[in-house]
Amino acid sequence: MDTLTTDRQRLIEVINALPDEKLIELASFVEYLQYKSTRQKEVDNHKSSFLMSIAGLGASTENNISERDEDILKNEIDPVRGWSLKADNPT
Repeated sequence: MDTLTTDRQRLIEVINALPDEKLIELASFVEYLQYKSTRQKEVDNHKSSFLMSIAGLGASTENNISERDEDILKNEIDPVRGWSLKADNPT
């Protein structure tokens, strides 16, 4: 007999020995374990799909973009006012 079968049999014997008023508590605990198991699978699936969705974010055909990034930021940031969502149009 393998250990899993032995463990199941021992668990059944312990459950049968429990007083009736403890069975409700045991049933609640078993439901919680089922929920926890299902929830963990959902979380694991969500993690892997998230990682797959961002996997290609760093892909680029350009070899060195760090200098270009600095140029872009210099043009985007006003030296006096900082970041701005709207262009200043003095009238």
